[in-house]
Amino acid sequence: MQDIELNKRDFFGYGKSKPKINWPDNNKLALSIVVNIEEGAELSISSGDSANEHVYENNVTKIENNIPDLCMESHFEYGLRSGFWRIIDLLDKYKLKATFSCCSQALEKSPWLIKEILTREHEISAHSIKWISHSHFSEDEEKKIISQCYDDILKLSGKPPLGWHTRSATSLNTRKLLIEHGGFLYDSNAYNDDLPYLVSFKKKPFVVIPYAFDTNDMRFESNGGFVHSDDFFNYCKNAFDQLLLETKDQGLKMMSIGLHPRIIGRPGRINGLNKILEYVSRNKNVWVSKREDIAKYWTETKI
Repeated sequence: MQDIELNKRDFFGYGKSKPKINWPDNNKLALSIVVNIEEGAELSISSGDSANEHVYENNVTKIENNIPDLCMESHFEYGLRSGFWRIIDLLDKYKLKATFSCCSQALEKSPWLIKEILTREHEISAHSIKWISHSHFSEDEEKKIISQCYDDILKLSGKPPLGWHTRSATSLNTRKLLIEHGGFLYDSNAYNDDLPYLVSFKKKPFVVIPYAFDTNDMRFESNGGFVHSDDFFNYCKNAFDQLLLETKDQGLKMMSIGLHPRIIGRPGRINGLNKILEYVSRNKNVWVSKREDIAKYWTETKI
């Protein structure tokens, strides 16, 4: 475990020397289901932003002259009005726990979400205040955003978020600021491995839990390759089967499935999620876990 060197890329990772351990209960594969709650935190002139979110449901549009985009807003609203319930019902059906990666502004606008998530013992992690990239923020600006997001989620839910994920691009300072904050155990701002890994900054250990854009329902949007519900199911199943196969020779693996209520929650897509959760539930060698529990386990084993 080495201190973070900002901007230094690592193309080797674990190499062939995979960690010689198993997940809890001798499971070989850990599956992390992440439900992203961004509805109400997207860019919206109606919310006081200077522009509207312009990518949604296979549309790429920009409305000029500071006019609210009511079409865009309606698409995002669908996520909580309808899509959320389909996802939460499936998690209940298969008795699986997930990480809900939440923008604090989304929770502020829909505080009823908190009870629905926490009474089922799911995790609430931090997805920034708004659903925006952090790449352009100064260090001071980003430090304030991270602190405010953490404080707002703690105040709203009564539980501190242990994890963080920024929309796509982070700044050069994001991980350093998360570690310096002291309240976070992990972040998911990486896409570079099939396993978590430990880093440190100023001798403070920190877990990176890589996320995935391929096993992610956002591929239904922007011509990402998914059209029918079985596209999502088949791709996730293939990834799951391959990773499980590799555990026979390479040791433990991890997989992430990314969900958005406004995307997978549509009636024509939800069966893809139903089928992959059913398939996973039939397998006895898999630990379906919240990311906070994965991070705690990785820290305790000191890999």
